[in-house]
Amino acid sequence: MTAAARRGPPREVRIIGGQWKRTKLPVADLPGLRPTPDRVRETLFNWLGQDLDGWRCLDAFAGSGALGFEAASRGAAQVVMLERERSLAQGLNAIKAKLKAEMVRIEAADGLAWMRRASQGSFELVFIDPPFDANVFEAAIQAASPLLVEGGFLYLEADRPFDDATVSGAGLKVHRHARAGAVHFHLLQRNTAPRTV
Repeated sequence: MTAAARRGPPREVRIIGGQWKRTKLPVADLPGLRPTPDRVRETLFNWLGQDLDGWRCLDAFAGSGALGFEAASRGAAQVVMLERERSLAQGLNAIKAKLKAEMVRIEAADGLAWMRRASQGSFELVFIDPPFDANVFEAAIQAASPLLVEGGFLYLEADRPFDDATVSGAGLKVHRHARAGAVHFHLLQRNTAPRTV
């Protein structure tokens, strides 16, 4: 077994930009918890343009909170984090309190169920980064798409690539896609309605 294999997932990640830059976030040792690596988040927020001032964001499978707290650090007006594992949700609330992150709301809830009953057009950005073995990618995409404003973005992290053909049924298109090791990460965009004249 190599040192890398023994090491396993990181025990902490850091916020890489914005007001809480370099702040470390603890990562619990739980099966399936796979925080988005720093370099992947850096690429994602380069794609998004760094500043999320005024955006409303949803982190539907929050886990370590790396994506949601990164968005809040970069100026998001509202960040809703969903985490069904209560111990993780409690940890996220502790981080929120430490950072005095008033724009963050944490709910101990199932991401899919929550999204299916949420108001449409509520978010500029939705993060979908579920445990890979749950295999809920398609269901999560379908549930998240209506929550986006026209032209809004959906970030998807998965164990395989998604293309326009696989997301067009949800009213989305692939804006950007890249790969880091076994992880495929995508920035999908909600199609804008055709203009009427």
